[in-house]
Amino acid sequence: MNGVYVAMIGAALAALFAGCGSAIGVGIAGQAAAGVTSEDPNKFGKVLLLQLLPGTQGIYGLIIAFIVFLKAGVLGGALESWTTAQGWGMVAVCAPMAIVGLVSGIYQGKCASSAIAMVAKRPEASGKGLLMTVMVETYALLALLISFLGVWFLIPQA
Repeated sequence: MNGVYVAMIGAALAALFAGCGSAIGVGIAGQAAAGVTSEDPNKFGKVLLLQLLPGTQGIYGLIIAFIVFLKAGVLGGALESWTTAQGWGMVAVCAPMAIVGLVSGIYQGKCASSAIAMVAKRPEASGKGLLMTVMVETYALLALLISFLGVWFLIPQA
């Protein structure tokens, strides 16, 4: 089996799991944001930013998938000739973004939901809530970095 097709599994998992984490996280935060906004529409801007933060994991997963597609020649029209082992290597380096993207997206949504509840009571504390929510983002960025480096350097360019 051509390793490029195996590598597409890794690309799909990175986009799928990170995207699911983001969707769940944004949904959790969105429920809280809707409640706060229904009580005080003037807080919409503050809670919207907090709701959007868990969406970044899905973007990161998509970036990793896109880079795998580029590296494999899927977007260029000429597929690379990778071994099955090289394809499974790509799956392995996509795994950090897939797994961390899923988990951090969900937990960032929970953290954002709590920050949104804090904004409901103390709007002036929105910066603190934002900072707390961004702390979860750190781990998604680390996963993006390790997956990016792995995808880019695993198989040398021909």
